[in-house]
Amino acid sequence: MLYGYSRKKWETVSMITKGIKELCAEAEAEIESVTAKEAVELAKDEAVQLVDIRDIRELWREDAVPGAIHAPRGMLEFWVDPESPYHREVFASGQRFIFFCAGGLRSALATQSVQRMGLQPVAHIAGGFAAWKEANGPTVAKEKK
Repeated sequence: MLYGYSRKKWETVSMITKGIKELCAEAEAEIESVTAKEAVELAKDEAVQLVDIRDIRELWREDAVPGAIHAPRGMLEFWVDPESPYHREVFASGQRFIFFCAGGLRSALATQSVQRMGLQPVAHIAGGFAAWKEANGPTVAKEKK
């Protein structure tokens, strides 16, 4: 929100033209989504790499998915870009990347972003880590460092 001055008082002025629901719906229309049940099976394939984009505190609190790499949402595009000083080689491996967050919203946006960058093939887990747990996907404690 922005605050602007009117003749009477300071008032809240909304400048948002598109909300998160619309952004996520647009992302979902552009990307591939897999169910958590499908993701549990896909995780067994060596050609597939699960990518957890949650904040590290979420992993400490809620656990992690065995074999998934942690790529925090705030660094993802930097880690994917081979021209970035932060590039991570795993993203040049040619694997299929399946992103997830806590509930599937951030991962939809993240998947759309890396897909637009040219990373392929990519998908995200509909419902995120919560759906993974509901599908009885394995979890492990994330050690605090």
